[in-house]
Amino acid sequence: MAIMLDRPTLETLADLRAEIDRIDARLHEILMERGEIIDRLIAVKARTGTGSAFRPGREADMMRRLVAAHKGILPLDTVESIWRIIISTFTFVQAAYSVHGDISDGDAPMRDCCRFHFGFTVPFVPHEGTNGVIDAVAASSGDLGLIRVEGAPAAGAWWTRLAKPDAPKIIARLPFVERRDHPAGMPLFVIAKPLTDGAARDIVLYSVERESEAARTALLRLGAEVVGKSGASLLVSAPAALDLSGLPGGARVTEIGSHAARFDFSPAAKPHSGADS
Repeated sequence: MAIMLDRPTLETLADLRAEIDRIDARLHEILMERGEIIDRLIAVKARTGTGSAFRPGREADMMRRLVAAHKGILPLDTVESIWRIIISTFTFVQAAYSVHGDISDGDAPMRDCCRFHFGFTVPFVPHEGTNGVIDAVAASSGDLGLIRVEGAPAAGAWWTRLAKPDAPKIIARLPFVERRDHPAGMPLFVIAKPLTDGAARDIVLYSVERESEAARTALLRLGAEVVGKSGASLLVSAPAALDLSGLPGGARVTEIGSHAARFDFSPAAKPHSGADS
């Protein structure tokens, strides 16, 4: 008498596609559930008058956790962009805003970066120069501006325009996840009207006026970095713990914003490095 052995059931393409459909439906349900929570969040903010919709510190923490948990064959580029678009779009749902970008060094790179980080729901408004971006953000009710960290020569000391207390300030640096061959890797500062809460303050940016060789030497000795220079004006980046007061030569130091520490995911670097450059 022959003994019948149980054979494992082989998966078919139809089985796997059914699983994918189930997961896709669940993803949609979760996004709608997130939207319902945002509705409640909007109601709470309307009742309590709590802060800006932009939370750069929280966004950076979310991206760090995402990178730490990611594994499998799905490229990190895709995951990062999906979550950036989710964050940016739900922020837009809370309070509509536009993103203004300086395209004086080329439209395509700036537009690509905007779409990677903010998606297509958030309007993109191009400007020929940093002054147009700063003016638009200053005149808006809550827009963002994108300015290249390595600004075009014609931009001059654009950062001095952020020195007045009510002027726009730097609130973030993109990309959040730094690595070689990033599809939207152009280093950008994000500017917005001054935030009353929710700012990330790992790295603080300063406008330094009446700079001198002695002042630059002192800054480097302290561990600060000169990010930009135009005439006798410097754009300086420094860890929040550094005290830049009392620079030699009578240099005038004014805080113009802050952002989360960069975290480098390139193979040669440790994930979540707090080093800034």
